[in-house]
Amino acid sequence: MIPTPHVDWLAISAPLSLLTSGGVALLAAVLIPSGWRRTFAAVVCALGFAAAIVFAAILYAHSADGQAVIGAAIQRDRLAALSQIIIAGAGLLAVGTAFSEPMRDDHVAEYFGLVAWAGAGMTFLVSANSLMTLFLGLEWFSISLYILCAIDVDLAGSLEAGLKYLIVGGFGSAMLLFGSALVYGATGALRFGEIANAVAAQNLSHDALLVAGLALMIGGLGFKASAAPFHMWTPDVYDGAPTPVTAFMSAATKTAALVLTMRVLVTAFPQEARLWTVTIAVIACCSLAVGNLAALVQTSLKRMLAYSSISHAGFMLIAIASNNALGGRALLYYLIPYSAMSVGSFAVVAARERELSRPVTVDGLAGFGWERPLLGVSMSIFMLGFAGFPLTGGFVGKFYVFAAAYEHGWTWLVIVGVAATAVSLYYYLGVIRAMYMRPAEELLLAQPVAVVGGSPPAERVLQTAVTGALVVTVGSFFFVQPLIDVAKHAAASIF
Repeated sequence: MIPTPHVDWLAISAPLSLLTSGGVALLAAVLIPSGWRRTFAAVVCALGFAAAIVFAAILYAHSADGQAVIGAAIQRDRLAALSQIIIAGAGLLAVGTAFSEPMRDDHVAEYFGLVAWAGAGMTFLVSANSLMTLFLGLEWFSISLYILCAIDVDLAGSLEAGLKYLIVGGFGSAMLLFGSALVYGATGALRFGEIANAVAAQNLSHDALLVAGLALMIGGLGFKASAAPFHMWTPDVYDGAPTPVTAFMSAATKTAALVLTMRVLVTAFPQEARLWTVTIAVIACCSLAVGNLAALVQTSLKRMLAYSSISHAGFMLIAIASNNALGGRALLYYLIPYSAMSVGSFAVVAARERELSRPVTVDGLAGFGWERPLLGVSMSIFMLGFAGFPLTGGFVGKFYVFAAAYEHGWTWLVIVGVAATAVSLYYYLGVIRAMYMRPAEELLLAQPVAVVGGSPPAERVLQTAVTGALVVTVGSFFFVQPLIDVAKHAAASIF
């Protein structure tokens, strides 16, 4: 009889709740009448994400001492639990964004099912404790996202976005898999802690096979985090995919990829810190430069936000490159307001797209702040939060990231980050200017086709999601100490 490991059901409760909700939502495609299909699938998906938040919070409360479970395949600790809460929160907001998205009813149930399954893969990935479960979780959510990007066949660019993401994402996965194989070949170990022990015991720090494997793994994780120079898929996929999918990807995928990067590098490769800290710092600088400079010349709002996402990957990579407890806290705190701002800003873009029935440009926001006050104010605060202004969580997040780099002794990296923030002011404030400060003649030129038929649709569910994102963005500034304490306890799992 083959012995089986004990299953810690609480440790996998968040992925299981999302797997279940995705399966029930998928049943709606064949069992629920078309008129009820969208509402049923959306509610079930939202309940799955809400249940994942509850289970992850319980896991956080009962995992003060991290431990490997289920044959040491996954790690039960507060780092995984907090990351699951952030991912599930982003998914819940993304469901609200997608509820009124125009798409065929014959695909809407599959859409919400795939969103839940993608979230399940991400919540599983952040608890990975071996190279095998790492790759399993990565492919789990990636395959779901490949389909989601191409699910709306009526949307111009959706199939193209799905194909590009499939090809480039597959290349990134291949890099990660090949790197993992080289690391296993050098150490003979799959689990992160055992890899570190093997390197120390066999003095493999300078082994060419191990260093090559580490480099390939960093490249593969860079693809998933959309960090430069591995960012080439991001603008096209973000622009072509359905906007609610983009909203979910921009927050949840980045959270999963960055937390996994920090866990792998700190726990599996501590002896190689002299190599990967410098490498991650260089990637951070590339991301800041490419993201901010390219965003300056974008006219499409979704492409501008895509390059903004690349630049924010750079800021968060600074926290990882610092390789200290303060950097761990900074990353986990930063992900909370960033995820809210990212989903919220794309939700506003989705609302504007539905009004105009065409892609939204920065000029296409002319007068939007006066037409839709709640969405206009929210978008303004999201842009200020991205830029790092006070009264938003973005300000505190950048402050902690810079503090972590300074503690590490990298003052030059702080200067690069401050310079990148100064450059970003141009395009973030340009969005606010377009919504509120366009002269009447410019407004007519920017929006020659008037919206007819009375007031724009209320979209209460989307407005609720935007309001939730707004509350998190501002609340994370005023309740910074409790959130920092939560992040501190989570980061203590590996530092």
